[in-house]
Amino acid sequence: MRLLCARSLSRQAQIPLPKNIKICDRYAHTHDAAIKGARALLKKYGRIPVDENYRKAQWFKWWQQNGRFQIQVPQFYALPVVEPPKSVELAEFIGTMMGDGGLSKYQACITLHHIDDRKYIDFVIARIKILFKITPALYHIPKSSVFNIVISRTGVVDYLHSLGLPIGNKVRQQFDMPEWITENKKFAIACVRGLVDTDGSVFTHSYKVKGKWYHYKKLSFCSRSQPLQYTVARILTELGMRARISGYDVCLDSIADMKRFFAVIGSSNPKHLERYAK
Repeated sequence: MRLLCARSLSRQAQIPLPKNIKICDRYAHTHDAAIKGARALLKKYGRIPVDENYRKAQWFKWWQQNGRFQIQVPQFYALPVVEPPKSVELAEFIGTMMGDGGLSKYQACITLHHIDDRKYIDFVIARIKILFKITPALYHIPKSSVFNIVISRTGVVDYLHSLGLPIGNKVRQQFDMPEWITENKKFAIACVRGLVDTDGSVFTHSYKVKGKWYHYKKLSFCSRSQPLQYTVARILTELGMRARISGYDVCLDSIADMKRFFAVIGSSNPKHLERYAK
């Protein structure tokens, strides 16, 4: 270990370094390592290969012609992936991905608040297990106050991309809800639920009239993708709610619309349910 790192760890852990540590040059080990490496090569090949490039070329030739068909090395093969059929559950998961998720070339990632969304994180992980038969990785980033739910399977990324999720910057691509979802009422409701559970908020609006305070709930869904804003507003309107677009937000302002939203669309995020119930 570098001395600088050892001292840093010592300070953070508040544990002093041992008095008998030995401080060596960074490359002090290379002589002994080279001898050990030479002995290993002699034991394996009977001699030190004269042309390392030739040896590698011959190995690659063997691998392409015979080796890859004889030996199954897990690291060289893509892991099997379950591609769930289109369903209400998958549509809701797509909404979650469109809200606080994203696709890179090799991973699907959902980022949620480590306190406010803690119960919802458990729901999302359980949904991934049911849909794709895999357990995602969960990474806590206290400095950013978030958990990252990560699926590291290129097969899952490819499948989600084929369903309409963009790879890379979603806003720059001005993404929208896939047609297979908008054309099915149940799928559309589920997708809006996933979107609002991630990029939506339920809050209390207060105002004063003649010295008396009045309070009631409102809802807003925020997106910087204009096509998605219009699609969500249209779906809410078709379901009997008076959706209003203001800047980046799709808003529901009345008590009646809030009641209808939670009756028709509902929420899988306990945070929203608790705020609405109060």
